[in-house]
Amino acid sequence: MSNVHLRKLCITRGNNEIIRDLDLEIAPGEFLVLLGPSGCGKSTLLHSIAGLIDVSGGAIEIGGRDMSHADPSERGIGMVFQSYALYPTMTVEKNMSFGLRIAGTPKAEVTRRVRHTAEMLQLGALLDRKPAQLSGGQRQRVAIGRALVREAGVYLFDEPLSNLDAKLRAELRRELKLLHQRLGSTMIYVTHDQAEAMTLATRIVVMQGGRIQQIGTPAEVYETPANRFVAGFLGSPSMNFIDGSIDAAGRFSAGAGSVTLQLARPVAAGAVTLAARPEHLRIDEHGPLQASVTLVEPMGNHQVVWLDCAGQALSAIVHDARPLVAGQSVRFAIDADRVSLFEQSTGNRVQSGMP
Repeated sequence: MSNVHLRKLCITRGNNEIIRDLDLEIAPGEFLVLLGPSGCGKSTLLHSIAGLIDVSGGAIEIGGRDMSHADPSERGIGMVFQSYALYPTMTVEKNMSFGLRIAGTPKAEVTRRVRHTAEMLQLGALLDRKPAQLSGGQRQRVAIGRALVREAGVYLFDEPLSNLDAKLRAELRRELKLLHQRLGSTMIYVTHDQAEAMTLATRIVVMQGGRIQQIGTPAEVYETPANRFVAGFLGSPSMNFIDGSIDAAGRFSAGAGSVTLQLARPVAAGAVTLAARPEHLRIDEHGPLQASVTLVEPMGNHQVVWLDCAGQALSAIVHDARPLVAGQSVRFAIDADRVSLFEQSTGNRVQSGMP
């Protein structure tokens, strides 16, 4: 396994600057996920590491060596694309071994690697089949296996599960996590799916507009988002935002009422946006805030309850089976030690509510 270090990386296309002065270090054995909306530059960044896109400035180091302008074949990487890109006339075994055979790897070594990888990916019984005889999940496992047989220092995944249905995505997500635990290899994974990022990553890099917005563990990014964009991008339903003001005593006030926050340190009084996850809104008949129910979404083991609070749409997750209906008036509370505050002008984090 190898580390990857990006130093002041710049990528331009024509007059468009896609990535600018980006610094990022990926440790050996890490599972790093690049997360962000379409067009944020995450796939471009991944392709530049693979050598498929030329960089305009800066450096890409893999395993301590400058690979900024090296050919893809020299970088010691294995890559899995969104498309399976399997050869339809070749068997699973031939698809997995193709790159090794072209590189002149000895036949016995090719057989060893293919058999070993096939067993890891539960493809041992399918080696003689052709892609048309496989399910979507099996085809994607073959594509992953084709990368793994290289025994590379770094593996790159470009949204490999996006073409699968929800059930297959969940199954392969679990298999990828177990695969990383077994191999301990360095893996860099691109996705716009927050569930994939949260479940797979050692660390998450949240991107927007070619810039890194935040780097941290899944728990850090979820619990203490660096700005309003990160806060709103992660979570389903997404974070609730309430514009209001805070005084020197930590009392937040908005049109719906007020709540005293548990702040770790004093903050300057003024206009702020309070953000709270749906699971941190608690419907409680003794709660200080009042709202009316606009929609109830039963989710099996919980309900998502949408509220109208003085014209502000909020969502709350309710884990019991209490009967709630549209139009019903309810009172609720916000867990004051689990909120975030953001500057209204910049969207940057002011203060976590957690002490």
